[in-house]
Amino acid sequence: MRVKDVRKVVLAYSGGLDTSVILRWLQVSYRCEVVTFTADLGQGEELGPAREKAQMLGVKEIFMDDLRETFVRDFVFPMFRANALYEGQYLLGTSIARPLIAQRQIEIAEQVGADAVAHGATGKGNDQVRFELSYYALNPDIKIIAPWREWDLTSRTRLLEFAEQNQIPIAKDKRGEAPFSVDANLLHSSSEGKILEDPALEADEIVYQRTIRPEDAPDQPTVISVEFECGDAVGIDGVRLSPAALLTRLNELGRANGIGRLDMVENRFVGMKSRGVYETPGGTILLAAHRGIESITLDREAAHLKDSLMPRYAELIYNGFWFSPERRMLQALIDESQKSVSGRVRLKLYKGNVAVIGRESPSSLYAQDVVTFEEDQGAYDQFDAQGFIKLNALRLRLSAKAGRRGGTL
Repeated sequence: MRVKDVRKVVLAYSGGLDTSVILRWLQVSYRCEVVTFTADLGQGEELGPAREKAQMLGVKEIFMDDLRETFVRDFVFPMFRANALYEGQYLLGTSIARPLIAQRQIEIAEQVGADAVAHGATGKGNDQVRFELSYYALNPDIKIIAPWREWDLTSRTRLLEFAEQNQIPIAKDKRGEAPFSVDANLLHSSSEGKILEDPALEADEIVYQRTIRPEDAPDQPTVISVEFECGDAVGIDGVRLSPAALLTRLNELGRANGIGRLDMVENRFVGMKSRGVYETPGGTILLAAHRGIESITLDREAAHLKDSLMPRYAELIYNGFWFSPERRMLQALIDESQKSVSGRVRLKLYKGNVAVIGRESPSSLYAQDVVTFEEDQGAYDQFDAQGFIKLNALRLRLSAKAGRRGGTL
């Protein structure tokens, strides 16, 4: 059902064909003022043309914000403290960007007095859910316009016809069918659709844009060190870097070594399965490094509890519940666990692989005098293990005896 009585709407605007058509469609269908918001999240595209196109389409208020540092510091890093992986593989590069875009849209709507927000997500995907759950969490009374659920421009041909009828410039490469769709930011690139829809077929090399083929990576490994403070990476090879600069450098290292490719069939929140090809070079290195420093700084039970909660935390982000109370509660627990997660990790990068080869921390729980196979000077009495084993075996022994009496094991 179409939202009624909209005076002013803030549109998440990329400047591409789809959002340019949406911009004009909003002006025509709703007869409202449109404010555009373009976020620089490190997608690697020139944003100037988006401003020019918005101006050409009569937009008076244009917001173009560099959110790279905010993105990494306030969204990516908190997520990586949890070692979050959706369905054991996906580093959530698209999922974690949506709440930031939504947050800034709501801020702009309040700033300019808009009563609605709009996005370009389709009615089949996860992004519509992520955007709108975030909108409602931040402003429960906001009006939301989702053109793909309303209009009749249901084919590429009709989009192009609408664009031509409304004098919207169309790039030459947009007149034909794109071989696949791409979403990108500083954390990752995501490719899906068209030539990738058959999960039985290997993705063509043209799909990969952020990494070289592992087979083409250098024959000599690259060794780096990553420094952590309270669970967040703060430097590489002794050089302190801002969050965005650090992730950018890890991306460069990952790209050069063919690291971070993932071909995955995932379960969308809306119910269908989807095949996506992801490239997360810097994030893959960061995850390995973070787990490496946690291995010597986290207590066993704290680490195991944290790992047991991770799938739920990752699912919340994937499904769009970043601003939910349960995600905030889990984040508080995760952040508490990171107070001692500081130190340095050395990693070897080689032909698509990341290996931790060293870790050190002033808060290390690793006690060499206890684990040594040499004389431990009484730090550990091996005889104590006998009672420990017998106590843990008690229920197993009782169960086994009950079974011999005719009970069930």
